[in-house]
Amino acid sequence: MSLSSDRISGKVCVVTGAAKSIGFAIAEKYAEQGAKVVLIDIDPLVEASAKSLADKGYTAKGYVLNITNRDAVLKCFADIEATYGDIYALVNNAGVVDVTTRVDAITLERLRRMFEVNVFGSFLCAREAVRRMSTRYGGAGGAIVNVSSAASRLGSPGQYVDYAAAKGAIDAFTIGLAKEVGAEGIRVNAVRPGLIETEIHASGGLPNRVQDLKHLVPMQRGGTADEVAQAIVWLLSDAASYTTMSLLDVSGGR
Repeated sequence: MSLSSDRISGKVCVVTGAAKSIGFAIAEKYAEQGAKVVLIDIDPLVEASAKSLADKGYTAKGYVLNITNRDAVLKCFADIEATYGDIYALVNNAGVVDVTTRVDAITLERLRRMFEVNVFGSFLCAREAVRRMSTRYGGAGGAIVNVSSAASRLGSPGQYVDYAAAKGAIDAFTIGLAKEVGAEGIRVNAVRPGLIETEIHASGGLPNRVQDLKHLVPMQRGGTADEVAQAIVWLLSDAASYTTMSLLDVSGGR
């Protein structure tokens, strides 16, 4: 089923953490609906990812950006607006994990990185998007989707309690922002992926994590980046026009 609509076609969608995996899948699906997609990532691969979409005839541009750098975020959003016009959608997908550990072994440096990327960066990008989308500032409205995690309700004991806590903050952020801008033409939702086959597990030192834990999932398998992207694109579309402040689990029932 196509989610294309007059409201999506030609509109600008910004996706962070979009060099590969879930972020790239979101950008690709949105581009297929006729949107102009902006891919943001700290990984220089994002430029090649954007070019791969442009080579297919889609409008796409990649920015190498550290979303925790306030000045860089301000400059990037200003450039997006100057290049493509009004921003309609933002997907806060950028995030990090770390090697597994217990809370009593976590360093302050690790905590800072975990919250700066997963929480502060999402706040910064959402702030700049709201300033451009909100009818309060003369905008035409829009939609924001934050990528949280099932970890926010599972806690990830013995592995990533700090990551789970950061994603818990994203859940609260989603609820509060949705209430704050609901009357200003902006819908705000979150998806909470479960065990998904992505590179993030290897970056945390557990490349086989999905296979090792899939027996805990009622559906008995890990999810795919495409399945998460489908849910996000739906939340951004007019098909979800009365949906805001939702935390949508994409976790196979876990």
